Amino acid sequence: MRIGCAAYSYRDFLKEGGGMTLEAFVDECARMGLDGVELTSYYFAAPVTQTRLHEIKRHCFRRGLHILGTAVGSNFAQADEAARREHVRMTREWIDHSVTLGAPVIRVFAGPIPQGATEEQAFEWAVACLREVTEYGAQCGVCVALENHGGITGTADQVLRLVEMLQGPWFGLNLDCGNFHADPYGEIERCAPHAITTHAKRSTRGPAGQEPVDYARVADILRRAGYAGYLSVEYEDKDDPRTAVPEFVAYLQQVVRR
Repeated sequence: MRIGCAAYSYRDFLKEGGGMTLEAFVDECARMGLDGVELTSYYFAAPVTQTRLHEIKRHCFRRGLHILGTAVGSNFAQADEAARREHVRMTREWIDHSVTLGAPVIRVFAGPIPQGATEEQAFEWAVACLREVTEYGAQCGVCVALENHGGITGTADQVLRLVEMLQGPWFGLNLDCGNFHADPYGEIERCAPHAITTHAKRSTRGPAGQEPVDYARVADILRRAGYAGYLSVEYEDKDDPRTAVPEFVAYLQQVVRR
């Protein structure tokens, strides 16, 4: 397994006025000895031009880093059809951007259950959108990775239901190791065979409260499932990521090299 980092880990610094550019984020990842970066869409100033994508692609190459994937904040479970169509359009656009960047996968969300709607309705809306963007991803050579991210993907049962409905060579999971709460390691193990990329949070909220994730245990689960992709840091704890992320990365590097 390789170690990467999502730009979201430095969100407070990458947002407008935060003082960090995407190039500076890439430089920090290179200093940590990482293998790749996830370029979260939120931190590209609009409009996202071919010139800008080429600049950041060149910078990653010159710093020896893969662009391991992109990520969008999609919500395909919205009750309003026009809103769903806009999120499909936005995701398709970022699949095109992924091709330009050379990113093999895009992370997506399914969405929460809208107020006044049923879970079945939310599933129906999300599946239709996910199927459409996955088909488009297949045409472009970009995999679609659905994250377990609350809402209709809050439990392993919900996630596996979606996997069964959407299974195919261009669809898989972005297995977030901090987003299952009822039975974190059991749910990770059930979903691991479908993981094509991951997010590595430092901690999770389990039955006993907030606790660190045991990545030696997680790595063993992933290896048994045949996973050989990225552990991509998504840092969400309260400590300053400029010091906490390098410490967490060093721990993960020890885990995967043992």
